[in-house]
Amino acid sequence: MRNRWVGLAYVAPALAFVLVFTVYPLGRMIWMSLHQWSLISAPRWIGLDNYRQAFADRQFWVSFLFTLKYTLLVTPVLIVGGYLLALLTAPASRMRAVTRTVVFAPVVIGLGVSSLLWYWLFSTDFGVVNRILLDLGVVDHPVLWLGVDADTSNFAISASVVWKVIGFGMILFVGAIQAVPSEITEASLVDGAGYWQRVSRVLLPLTMRTVLLVTLISVIGSLLAFDQFYIMTAGQPQNETATSVFFVYLNSFPYLKLGYGAALSLVLAVTILAFTVVQLVLTRRSES
Repeated sequence: MRNRWVGLAYVAPALAFVLVFTVYPLGRMIWMSLHQWSLISAPRWIGLDNYRQAFADRQFWVSFLFTLKYTLLVTPVLIVGGYLLALLTAPASRMRAVTRTVVFAPVVIGLGVSSLLWYWLFSTDFGVVNRILLDLGVVDHPVLWLGVDADTSNFAISASVVWKVIGFGMILFVGAIQAVPSEITEASLVDGAGYWQRVSRVLLPLTMRTVLLVTLISVIGSLLAFDQFYIMTAGQPQNETATSVFFVYLNSFPYLKLGYGAALSLVLAVTILAFTVVQLVLTRRSES
């Protein structure tokens, strides 16, 4: 009995943290989603009307589908690019360590600062990107990267996110690759396996858990994208680049629809939960 109380005392801070910062806010958000509630009026019970409104809201689906499109665009680049960089820099050497540091450096820069930097780089009049394209003769007039066309804006923002985030996945992949015993690599060399055969049939299967983990982290980060779109496009043109979180923000604060914003947040949370369950299932299959 004493050991049980000691164990409970050890986990009590974690339980208190989860209750205060996860369970209670989640329960509060569910309660809010069942009310018509703004910052200037008392809440009024409306049941599931906020959810019905969400699924009938065209702009919600525009934002949700745009978020999925952005996620599908940026996730493969981050995973494949990060893994290839890890393959190049995993072997121990001073030059590879310096390369890893350079690639990882943007990760420590705040997302807001990074977005402002890329907003300047893609500026129509003063941006370095347009200047390089003009000097190389790729284009004959400055490209309007941000806020005019949804696809162009999505490409520009994806480039800024890849520059910032790809180093995080690379570091995790490097750790996973270096954890593979050297005896396994040497055995594959003895068997006559080429480099890409070793990668596809030895390293990739043995690091699949890390690949799935990094993929999940990347997907969650993309589904929760807000800062870069708020700073670089502000949802323009005509809210076509408004992500799901940006749409939640618009309804919750500028439009003062806290109940509707809570319902939208729960829909997004369920979507993220679904991706998490898929990742867990794939992880278990990779272990079997």
